[in-house]
Amino acid sequence: MPWRDDPTPYKVLVSELMLQQTQVTRVVPKFDAFLYTCPDFAALAQKSLGEVLALWSGLGYNRRAKYLHQTAQLVIQDLEGNLPNTTNELMKLPGIGKNTAGAILAYAYNQPVVFVETNIRTVFFHHFYDDQSTDIGDKELEALVSQTLDQEHPREWYWALMDYGSFLKKTAGGRLTNSKHYVKQSPLSGSRREMRGRIIKALVGGTVGRKELYKAVDGDARFESALSSLIRDGMVVQNGKQIGLTGVDKTS
Repeated sequence: MPWRDDPTPYKVLVSELMLQQTQVTRVVPKFDAFLYTCPDFAALAQKSLGEVLALWSGLGYNRRAKYLHQTAQLVIQDLEGNLPNTTNELMKLPGIGKNTAGAILAYAYNQPVVFVETNIRTVFFHHFYDDQSTDIGDKELEALVSQTLDQEHPREWYWALMDYGSFLKKTAGGRLTNSKHYVKQSPLSGSRREMRGRIIKALVGGTVGRKELYKAVDGDARFESALSSLIRDGMVVQNGKQIGLTGVDKTS
């Protein structure tokens, strides 16, 4: 995993946001391409949101790209180019919750913080609970993580835990329904989220007219709602009948 070779705060942040609800095999090539174009906070902050969305296209959940772009701008403008190294400060940034903050602190700063995510849940469910255990909360798991965490080598410990959790999912099952916090991901097919992704992908090539866009994405009843939400989120702009990604001034 390329973000492990040199776990700088920037690389860790990019990887953590990309890995949210997305498999590693899909993230690796996108991560490499993203870092080639945007190697650091300064380079990312200088890009338009539309350019960042174009780089992100194919990963889905495009709000993550918007959050990453906003965070880069805040780091450059307000934080002297440095990503914060405390949970509270990290959680003030767009798209960073408690567990993402914990991962950043462990991987980028090698701090022995406690956090829980899917693979970690899998490991502790497998070793500390029977198959019938249900409604297990993260606070309960955090106590176990705290007791077993390698205080001297937290970065390597969490990497190992993540890899072991991935192995268990393939061999023994993830047992995610045991978690109080488990929410089954809604199907992509037929969803507004799917249409949003199609629109972003279609606009990577440049600004197009509404009718052309509708045809390019195989528009249906979801089109208007998906397009309106993208405009509302600030990712897409409409000028008359022309529609394009925010900050990208080119026509197809």
